[in-house]
Amino acid sequence: MPELTFDNLVDDGNYLNKVILDELERKKKARAMAVPTDDNRVKARLREIGEPITLFGERAADRRDRLIYVLSQINAARGEDTVDVDAKSESESEDEAEEFYSPGSLELLEVRRRLAEFSLPRAQKRVTQQKLDCKLPLSRIIDIRKRVFADVKTLSNLGSQIGDERPISLVRFAPNSEILATGSWSGTVKLWNVPACTPIRTLRGHGDRVGGVAWHPQATLSQGIDSVNLVSGAGDACINVWSLNSETPIAVMKGHQDRICRVAFHPSGNYVASASFDTTWRLWDINTSKELLLQEGHSREVYTVEFQDDGALAASAYAVFCSLDLAYQIATGASDDTIRVWDMRSLKALYTIPAHLSNVSDVRFFRSDGTVPAHIAQRQTNDPAQIDGTMDESGQSDGDDGKEDSAPLLMTAEQKQEALAQEWRYRPGLYLASAGYDGVVKLWSADDWQLLLTLQTDGSKVMSVDLSSDSRLLVSGTYNRNFQLFASTTGA
Repeated sequence: MPELTFDNLVDDGNYLNKVILDELERKKKARAMAVPTDDNRVKARLREIGEPITLFGERAADRRDRLIYVLSQINAARGEDTVDVDAKSESESEDEAEEFYSPGSLELLEVRRRLAEFSLPRAQKRVTQQKLDCKLPLSRIIDIRKRVFADVKTLSNLGSQIGDERPISLVRFAPNSEILATGSWSGTVKLWNVPACTPIRTLRGHGDRVGGVAWHPQATLSQGIDSVNLVSGAGDACINVWSLNSETPIAVMKGHQDRICRVAFHPSGNYVASASFDTTWRLWDINTSKELLLQEGHSREVYTVEFQDDGALAASAYAVFCSLDLAYQIATGASDDTIRVWDMRSLKALYTIPAHLSNVSDVRFFRSDGTVPAHIAQRQTNDPAQIDGTMDESGQSDGDDGKEDSAPLLMTAEQKQEALAQEWRYRPGLYLASAGYDGVVKLWSADDWQLLLTLQTDGSKVMSVDLSSDSRLLVSGTYNRNFQLFASTTGA
């Protein structure tokens, strides 16, 4: 299959692309329709066109959305640009809110093209991998889940360290899982060696409490120590850009009118998003320190912003903290003590987890690039393993014919490596961690949303939580000025 790019996506004339473009055009026209807002008139119009006036559990707003959808389908079938919905709705349409657009520059247009060129091949690779995962035998999926969740359940307290003179507001592991960044209400960002918890450097530059810290995707990996490795946002409404060899910022990005709650790197490493109490989130070019986009739309403070791993989507929210998995789900935690899991495709909540006894302060999916960490590969090489059946070149069991094998077979070295690689390709997004003001950190499975493990911290309020990409460590930052490390006893 040729690599998917922005150009061949537009030029490709296959049926699927045509259906997608037609659907986008239909939705665009549907948004321009003037539809009655009075529920009785909506029901009357549905009756006129032969549709049920109500469905089980349907609210008035849902009913109006259904009317818009049905009318847009009729419009598309007729090949017309508009539909005369109701001649009496002219006065109502004047009261309808105007469709809102944020102004954009030509520079932003070019950036969006580059983002598409970056994200399309990644999305194609992810979907291809998901199709392979769908072909895994059920027994193999169960085995992977058991192994992963068994590792997660071995997390135990490794130690804690006083991190600052004021509460630790945010903790984030570096991509190599060997350095920890902590942000505090004192306005400092500190770097620590983990798991030794020895200080490396204190980064000073903010004049108010730090709310957001984010690592460059290639920091501590391929990114040079003199280059951009870290960004932070604080109550002084500034975003500071840091290298790893200086205690002062190499750039300061200004534009927000109120405190910054969270910052996030785009997966390409070229852009940074920031969420602020000024009701906006903004997109910045990290190379030029220039603001590319001021995105309005929220009516209240924006607490968080996150990018999906493909790089095509960003999510922002007020009064909640969110984390995106690798595909299409968002987990949000809020002051109602729950975690809600949302489907980005339907824009609806799939599940509500009664997670904590007080505010949910942070939610983090386990994320990695799917490669096997070196320490696990070495351990597995020296460890015999058994599976039911043998594995073919695609990593699938050739015993998946509905028959039970008489005895487990010992895997060869090559089969062990393939099984391990398969497990780690499947592992990202399989579980998540949450932190709450009830003083505990909890881990949840991300397919059936069941509680896996509860970790008691030594703080009354847990402000933040993070998972290392090699799965060995979990860290929590607390209101009582310390951070606490938890380690897997299996080393996985």
